Amino acid sequence: MEISEETSKKIQELQILEQQLQGILVQKQTIQVELNEVENALEELKKTKDGVYKIIYGIMIKAENDILSKELEEKNKLLEFRIKSIEKQEKIIEEKALELREEITREVNKERKVQK
Repeated sequence: MEISEETSKKIQELQILEQQLQGILVQKQTIQVELNEVENALEELKKTKDGVYKIIYGIMIKAENDILSKELEEKNKLLEFRIKSIEKQEKIIEEKALELREEITREVNKERKVQK
């Protein structure tokens, strides 16, 4: 069965959308791992009364608990914002891909009927 040039272009467009979606999912996963690390660090920071240290450019330096806590809270908020932003992109691309899949299916079914 041969498909029309228009259907072929839509299939290519769908493949591009799926690649974009895969890239977004990788980004989201990376950010979620970082977010988990920040949340774990915040929990550990709450438990400790001793001095804390942070690593900056490979150097470990002493840090104030409350200052470090504020930095981690800000980073946490930023990461949550980035995840929400990525989820919005993900939803838009998923909707476009679904719409395109449905169009392709309709067109292929039409082309089958015409060729019979």
